[in-house]
Amino acid sequence: AAQTRKHVDAEVQTEAPVPVSAPSVSLHDDPRLAAFLRRVEAMVIRELNKNWQSHAFDGFEVNWTEQQPTVTCLHTLGYPPAQGEGLHVTSVSWNTTGSVVACAYGRLDDGDWSTLKSFVCAWNLDRRGLNPQQPSAVVEVPSAVMCLAFHPAQPSYIAGGLYSGEVLVWDMSHPEDPLLWRTGLTDDTHTDPVYQVVWLPEPRHSHRFQVLSVATDGKVLLWQGVGAGRLQLTEGFALVVQQLPKNTKLKKLPRGETEIGATAVAFSSFDPSLFVLGTEGGFPLQCSLAAEEAALTRMPSSVPLRAPAQLTFSPHGGPIYSVSCSPFHRNLFLSAGTDGHIHLYSMLQTRPLASLQLSHKYLFAARWSPVRPLVFAAASGEGDVQLFDLQKSSQRPTVSIKQTQDESPVYCLEFNRQQTQLLAAGDAKGTVKVWQLSTEFTEQGPRETEDLEQLAAEVAT
Repeated sequence: AAQTRKHVDAEVQTEAPVPVSAPSVSLHDDPRLAAFLRRVEAMVIRELNKNWQSHAFDGFEVNWTEQQPTVTCLHTLGYPPAQGEGLHVTSVSWNTTGSVVACAYGRLDDGDWSTLKSFVCAWNLDRRGLNPQQPSAVVEVPSAVMCLAFHPAQPSYIAGGLYSGEVLVWDMSHPEDPLLWRTGLTDDTHTDPVYQVVWLPEPRHSHRFQVLSVATDGKVLLWQGVGAGRLQLTEGFALVVQQLPKNTKLKKLPRGETEIGATAVAFSSFDPSLFVLGTEGGFPLQCSLAAEEAALTRMPSSVPLRAPAQLTFSPHGGPIYSVSCSPFHRNLFLSAGTDGHIHLYSMLQTRPLASLQLSHKYLFAARWSPVRPLVFAAASGEGDVQLFDLQKSSQRPTVSIKQTQDESPVYCLEFNRQQTQLLAAGDAKGTVKVWQLSTEFTEQGPRETEDLEQLAAEVAT
């Protein structure tokens, strides 16, 4: 409506200087019509000018999307050579345009997968004639890929963390020679599997990005792409038992063990230096990139390693696999772990605000919705993708989707920030399913932000 109004007004403003006079009316027209037009011209132009200056439609957006009543599976994607090797989908990521979904192939069960050949695959869902079993791009990788993250601005750049501890960046638009940068196997490289990679803007150059990696060797590292295909370490952090804030009872660690393995990371949407780590010990840690204290560690590094932990939260009953910070509230975050529970925490207190048991097996992923403040999704070891709407229930999922018929685990999931009705999930069968969400999960309800505020203000008991 607003667009139409502007279009009409523009035409009127162009035409207004030309007076409407009798000669411009066709001889075949009724003279009464010409008299009427002359009579109302000034009034119509006055009203159109008033409309032109009105702010009544500011911010109004027409919703052209159809109402979607149910959650449906749009695509079932897979790469047969990887599936034939029994590889799992360990990670999924959407690119910045929202049209390409990529997945990492690796293993999350027991065994030495360090020398296993693996793959990163990408499908362009906007491409006509999409073949779900034939990715648009395939990159062969010499070690199992544990995690992926598309670049926030470059649609074809993707970072990956390997079982071997290496971090690599590929350009998926050049599948014949895709490798842009790699850490190489130096003293700086992680010595354990890399469980998550994240792109962060450089503090002084917001258009340039670094890759942050976390691994079970207890290191959190920041890498910068430099010439000659190399990722160079710019900053580093180490998690050491002796430097954890002593504000909660932690399970005793084996004698002599000092490093704490990091298994997941999530950054605050409100403070670029604030992040939460999930750990092998089951406790989330609130950390800061601005921390200055030196880490008490003998781990080799070309840059001084710092101690980032500021607050230790009450633990899960086992390792954490996933953390996610709310895009709508500065203090709320979720964690999911091997105890089958989701914890909802506030940054302001150590005990969780809520603990939900979603599975009798592991929970591998939890993600807040980018558009609904009270909605999150979880991936379970029983083959389900569970969608929660805290406005409807704080204890049970609103919808539980069977991703795998044989209850093989779902290992990863990600919402699409551009096409917000899409959710991708990857599983142990080597399959990525793209789910189209129903409208109830994509349209914000009344008072939703206020309800989130109320939830965050509750005190853990």
